[in-house]
Amino acid sequence: MQNTDTTKYIIHAKINADGVIEKPDIVGAIFGQTEGLLGADLDLRDLQKTGRIGRIEVVVNSKAGKTKGNIFIPSSLDRVETSILAAAMETIDRVGPCNAKIEITQIEDVRATKRKHIVDRAKLILTTMFDENIPESQEITDEVRESVRIEEMQYYGKNKIPCGPNVIGSDAIILVEGRADVLNLLRYGIKNAICVGGTNIPPEVSELTRKKTVTAFTDGDRGGELIIKELLQVADIDYVARAPDGKTVEDLVQREIVRSLRQKVPIEQAIDMYALREEPARGTQAAHLSKRKDKKQTDLKRTAPAKVHKRPAHEPAAVKKTIKSPIKPATKKAITERRKSKEEKPKPLSQVPSYDQKFKDHINALTGTLGARLLDENENIVMETPVRDLVSTLKDYSGNINSVVFDGVITQRILDIAADKGIENLVGMKVGNVTKSPVGVNIVAAGSSS
Repeated sequence: MQNTDTTKYIIHAKINADGVIEKPDIVGAIFGQTEGLLGADLDLRDLQKTGRIGRIEVVVNSKAGKTKGNIFIPSSLDRVETSILAAAMETIDRVGPCNAKIEITQIEDVRATKRKHIVDRAKLILTTMFDENIPESQEITDEVRESVRIEEMQYYGKNKIPCGPNVIGSDAIILVEGRADVLNLLRYGIKNAICVGGTNIPPEVSELTRKKTVTAFTDGDRGGELIIKELLQVADIDYVARAPDGKTVEDLVQREIVRSLRQKVPIEQAIDMYALREEPARGTQAAHLSKRKDKKQTDLKRTAPAKVHKRPAHEPAAVKKTIKSPIKPATKKAITERRKSKEEKPKPLSQVPSYDQKFKDHINALTGTLGARLLDENENIVMETPVRDLVSTLKDYSGNINSVVFDGVITQRILDIAADKGIENLVGMKVGNVTKSPVGVNIVAAGSSS
């Protein structure tokens, strides 16, 4: 019998016979034809009696007058003796009345199999039992911080809208998309955020925006742009801040949140940046506009010192003036009409600075199209793209770009990307909220008078 405690190796062999044979025939042939072949020390019968060879297992299958099968012989001998015994098996050429052939296919090391099982089991024990019972210090810190954040979370209005504890008492609030965004801002100490819950803006939030200085802080994807469009129709927002392209507010770290909020743009410029078009105001909005106009102006006078921002000298004066009062839904329509009139009657190229006469053909072709062109050193067109995709196109393009001409507003984000890509000339219709200008990039506002 096989002693599983002492088995070191298992000899694997296959047998092919020209006839029908059975398991006892094969076992008898093994003992009979190897008897006296290797001497008394390696006689199979003696080895099996002393437990150094286990029980021989045979699995055979007969089909169409042929027999095929597998033979398994456990061994507690050393490597040399096991190899000799395996080689002796291949000398068997007949089983019963049939010609047969035995071939050794493998000698399995049982101890190696056990070692592999030990390693696999140890890994499982380490990753499950220890990790479940002993939390890491960072996990403890995150758990405590999360509990504090949940305690600070409050709810506004009858619809229980998640918000920070300072939303009601603060003169300025931040509109974000969801509850997870509010929690992420709370994590970094920003307690005046309230969520809008997607594109269906609750009426309580719309009413709250008429009393506060409002910054819409949305994700850097298509959904964030749609939320801004709806906020323009049902709410009164003053600034727009966006997360970096492809990222959500809930995934941002503190450094990214602060940078995005510092780069917020007035709502007038956001309309130009995202090519937004104001739809006719709803009936309830139009009826409410005249009632809240005087109150909004009073609130703005009280909060005006907190909303004053220095603008670069090259920004058009019209933008500086409109920053003092947030855009109303009634005035957005007028801004849209003025933009349409500018698109229908573009400013003559004679007013463009003489330095940029070499770009006049591109400017004429792009005016009113909301398109952009990437040029090489010889002013040849490398690629054309819509302005709304300009940021992602510049980030992904790896070729040589010398100049960019586009029908849109030169923003800080586009300027930073141009500096990183080594672009020398950046030509837009006007310059937006640019707080720092890289030395290596020439900024040209083609729509401004020289």
